Amino acid sequence: MAASTNKQTRIQGINRGIILDAALEVFSAYGFRGSTIDQIAEKAGMSKPNLLYYFPRKEDIYVTVLEKTLEGWLDPFIGIDPDGDPVEELRKYTLTKLRMSASNPGSSQLFANEILHGAPAIQDFLKTRLKELVDDKAAVIGKWIAEGKLAPVDPHHLIFMIWSMTQHYADFDIQIRAIVPKERGRADFFERAADSVLTILLDGIRPR
Repeated sequence: MAASTNKQTRIQGINRGIILDAALEVFSAYGFRGSTIDQIAEKAGMSKPNLLYYFPRKEDIYVTVLEKTLEGWLDPFIGIDPDGDPVEELRKYTLTKLRMSASNPGSSQLFANEILHGAPAIQDFLKTRLKELVDDKAAVIGKWIAEGKLAPVDPHHLIFMIWSMTQHYADFDIQIRAIVPKERGRADFFERAADSVLTILLDGIRPR
């Protein structure tokens, strides 16, 4: 009985993962309002009734995908070590964000769509957990600045700048492909982008 229950739980976990992966593709392409349960079910390769067994409403799928996306994004941000070398910690975080944009642009595009529509699903999260986390990391950066380990810059705006630079490569990929099509087609495009972004960012925040 226990083995049967565990197998069923594993299958349910796998199916939920398939649905969420499919939903990410659909929501990032069409937004919440432009997406349908039928589209997600088709992308997931399952029937609509089967999908509704796991998620009764489109809103349930959407919020779950957003929460999963935010958890993945925030892990490296949380991992910034207050006792580490400031430039190295920010270098690692920026590089990780760039790699996340390169490997999973749909997550960034989904989040951008949510923000552009007023963040109805995650407004509370933005004002509570995210604000607390950003304020905490801004305090860490402020401490590094006070100790003379970084140039005197506004910590919050530095964080916003890192987010803007790294997520640009996911949110505006079509624009990048239009402007530098040959470069975008190169296998080392994101490595080269990371070098440029890190040079501009880190040279700007190194203590003089």
